[in-house]
Parts: sequence; C-alpha cells; structure tokens
Amino acid sequence: MNTIRTQLFTSKLESLIEGNNEVKKLGRVVTEQKGSYRVMTHSVELLCKISGRLRFETVSREDLPAVGDWVQINEEGSIIEKVLPRTSKFSRKKAGQEAEEQIIAANIDTIFILSSLNDELNIGRIERYLLLCWESGANPVVVLTKADTCPNSDEKRKEVESKLYGVKVLTISSITKEGIEELNPFLEMGKTVALAGSSGVGKSTLTNLLIDAIVQKTNEIRETDDKGRHTTTHRELFLLENGASIIDTPGMREIQLWQGNEGLSTQFNDIEEFARSCRFNDCSHEGEPGCRINEAILTGELDRNRLSQYQKLQREIAYTERRGNKRLESLERKKWKNIGKQRKLK
Repeated sequence: MNTIRTQLFTSKLESLIEGNNEVKKLGRVVTEQKGSYRVMTHSVELLCKISGRLRFETVSREDLPAVGDWVQINEEGSIIEKVLPRTSKFSRKKAGQEAEEQIIAANIDTIFILSSLNDELNIGRIERYLLLCWESGANPVVVLTKADTCPNSDEKRKEVESKLYGVKVLTISSITKEGIEELNPFLEMGKTVALAGSSGVGKSTLTNLLIDAIVQKTNEIRETDDKGRHTTTHRELFLLENGASIIDTPGMREIQLWQGNEGLSTQFNDIEEFARSCRFNDCSHEGEPGCRINEAILTGELDRNRLSQYQKLQREIAYTERRGNKRLESLERKKWKNIGKQRKLK
C-alpha cells in the first residue's frame, strides 16, 4: 500500500509542477471533524489545523479544506497552509434557512448515486442527486443496490434508465456480489469515487466490500418502514489497494440544491429542446398558442410529471441563488472590513 501511495503522491506532485504550483509538502484531506483535519501524506496520516492566514483570507466555506482536497501543509505536518486548485466539487445547500454551501467531497472523478431496490426507490430523488452531480464536474452513475432482494431487478433498472435519459444505471448486490465487477472501470488507480444516497441504501456496506475490510459500521434497514438508520456520521476518504479512492458520505435526509442551472440543462435537455421550438420566447407553457411543450405532452413525447419536476427545480434554484448572492455580498463586506482594521493596527 505504501508503494501505491508514494506513486500517487509523486504523480500528483509532477502534475502540480507542470501547472506552476510550488508545493513543499503535499497532503490529501481524509476526514474533517470539529475544525480538525486528518491528512494523508505519501507515508503517514497527520492531524492538522488550518493556518491563521488561511482562516483570515476565507470569504466562504468554499475556501476551506474539504474531504478529498489536495493541500499544502507545513514542514512539521500540523498546519494546512493552502488548499490546492480543485478539479471538481460536489456540493449542496447546507440544511437550514441560510443560503450556505456545504462541500460534500472534492476532486472526484465519479459519483455513485446509490438507491436500493425497495419501496423507497424514488426517481425524483435520484434526479435531485443528478443535478448536484452535473454541477460538480464529476461523472454520475446510478447504482441500484440490494438486487438480491428484488426478483425483477433488471426490469427496474431498465425503467429507471428510461427516465434518466442517457445516465448509466447499474444493479448490484453487496451480498451476492452481483454486478460488482461493473464498478471496476470507475475504480482505477488514481481515480476517486464518491458514494451518495439516502441512509440505509448500502454505501458503507459497498465501501467495506470494495476495501475488503470492515471499516465502516452498517445497520440493517428497518423492517417497519423500509428506511435506513444513519450509520456513516462523517465524510471519509479510503484508499484501495489498487490506488483508487472512495469517499463515503452520510445519508442525506434532504437534498437542497446549491447551484443547478447547468445541471438542470443537462438533466432536462429534452424539455429545453422543446421549449426552444415554442412560438413565443417567453412562453410559460400554460396554454399559449404554439407551445411545443404542451404539444409534446399531448402526443406522449413528454411526461407531464417530468415537466412539473423541472419547473419545481427551476424555482428552487432561482430562490437559492437570490439568497446566496445576498450572503456573498455580506461576506465580502465583512472581509474588507477586517482588512481595514488590520491596516489601521499596522
């Protein structure tokens, strides 16, 4: 494992040098808990805090380290001095009323959206995860788990696939290991996969299977309502023996969108294509003459429920962006106010 880790860090350092980023000591964030960060280096894991300068220059949560981030640490290995540029960022709106970003994982190549093949299978919920994925810069793959409990798992997979328009959908069982080999192309050396989904869908069980060790606690789904208990309580990165990385994440009770216009256009491209053919540019699709979307619904080309979901997500994204802009303005004013105070002290 140490040889694999050394190869990974050497490769990352070489890419940073090519990108004109000078890094003295390189690490990757494994977990974050109560302001402390466990950071993996080429040889050991260290417990770090962020530097005073990094904290002072922080405008928003995006500026702080997240699980999966590559960071520069000091020679003693106790302070994170800098967060290196991200290749991707999987975020959602933090739970609550305030418009604040919560970064779930950074520098990921693929996101496995897990959903179990039981009564909780919900296309609308999967679509919300997909919007987060498209915005992240990572590639989404829907993984339907617990195929051993579903006698018609292949039919279910085809049904989900038909509603997600081009997104890859796989079915697996962590018990019988059915379909597990189909995950291998996404788990090559140097690649990072994040697991996302509700509690009880099998994220931690899949992590254990792929690592071939019981590293994450798991609980059975409650038989009374088919819902899972929260088992993973924090985000954590695990390095596999072949050099791939997995980031296991806690189940989300609510999926609040942080941004999503680009993801919306990707996920609902069919609706936007129809809308471009409407007679009027400002068509509300509520019965205007020449509305291509209404025509598509009448001819069966478009499902009315899909249009309703699209419009609902549009409204939610617009609302979040309005609140987010106000918050950023407030944070920027606070930052320059602090800088002004520091200059006066000098």
